[in-house]
Amino acid sequence: MITKFFWISLLIPFSLFSVDWPHWLGPTKDGLSTEKNWGSDLENIQWKKKVGIGFSTVVVADNRLFTIGHDGKKQDGKEIVSCLDPKNGKLLWSDSYPAPLIDYLHEGGPCSTPTIDRDLVYCLSKHGLLHAYNTKNGEKIWKQDMLSISGMNKPPEWGFAASPYILGDLLLIEAGATYALNKSTGQVMWKSKNYRPAYGTPAIFRPNGQEIIAVLKTDGLVLLDPKNGKTLDFVPWETSYRTNASTPIVRDTMLFISTGYRRGCALFEWKKDKLVKRYENKNLSTHMSHAILYQDHLYGFDGNVHMAGPKDFVCLNFSSGKVQWRVTDRGLQIGSLLIAGDRIIALGQKGEMVIAQATPEKFNEISREQVMGGKCWTMPVLANGFLYIRNARGDLVCFDLSK
Repeated sequence: MITKFFWISLLIPFSLFSVDWPHWLGPTKDGLSTEKNWGSDLENIQWKKKVGIGFSTVVVADNRLFTIGHDGKKQDGKEIVSCLDPKNGKLLWSDSYPAPLIDYLHEGGPCSTPTIDRDLVYCLSKHGLLHAYNTKNGEKIWKQDMLSISGMNKPPEWGFAASPYILGDLLLIEAGATYALNKSTGQVMWKSKNYRPAYGTPAIFRPNGQEIIAVLKTDGLVLLDPKNGKTLDFVPWETSYRTNASTPIVRDTMLFISTGYRRGCALFEWKKDKLVKRYENKNLSTHMSHAILYQDHLYGFDGNVHMAGPKDFVCLNFSSGKVQWRVTDRGLQIGSLLIAGDRIIALGQKGEMVIAQATPEKFNEISREQVMGGKCWTMPVLANGFLYIRNARGDLVCFDLSK
């Protein structure tokens, strides 16, 4: 018995590096990682790779890494789905298909992040082509044209940007309406009523054991019944630029939203089958990045990349909406982040990276390094001790933080 526990104790530190990142916002779909014993050496580059223009985050599972990029051609361009070895960047397989760049006010290229579910990976193009691939060999299992299915005559203003979301046997896709597809066949099982498109990925809200789909459309916050797509509640929430690009943040009976263009944030509570507002303020306006809830505090970037005004890193009390601390950091500006263990990994919009303690007491920086050039709007990913970052022009860099 003693020998058994001895070997288990030796394996525990290694297991802390055995956490995949299979979909948008990671293993628990909230931007948190359970990895704790990772290092902060931001000069230990493991490999680099060109993956095409775009903003798609990487996902990692079963020794496979996936992302999507565009070849950059405005005429006769293509998107490329890449499957790489996450430890050395070696290309394992790829697929390409004709796709417009859709570069309105940015470099263009795909924004949606692939989703891995067992032996399938689902990829949604900027113009609505949805593919299900075998993760091992790239065999195309099925595909759907979500633009055609939706009845829209052109892609949304900023393209199809929300990531595919697995819910049991269903695959949720944002295409104006929310669509639920059979994840094995691609058959449409139901659709919600039509709304203006959501540019952020849905979340699953489970107040008092009830299962509800929460998605922030351009019109506002929509709650859907996952059995049939029926709207259970709706809260208007519009911005001046016809854009809501964030995922709702859920905890118990509470649901938090934040969007850019100085629209601000709000916390709602599910009571008697409807949303009741707990607070609304302008203390946090997340533009394209996503705030992360850790314990009872939110960490996120307040401001817009395209506009004048504050560009601050903020810690907000989730329950009260009050600011715990606020820093104006010219290295980060409007960045993106994840939290692993009790530390923040933040990537600034110009490629400066900061590691800091996740504490409401103060902004407690541990290390800082210029790790990349170009425009960096894509969320960093930590998986199995490796940190992955990319920029808009398609440079993907892997750091080994396990040492």
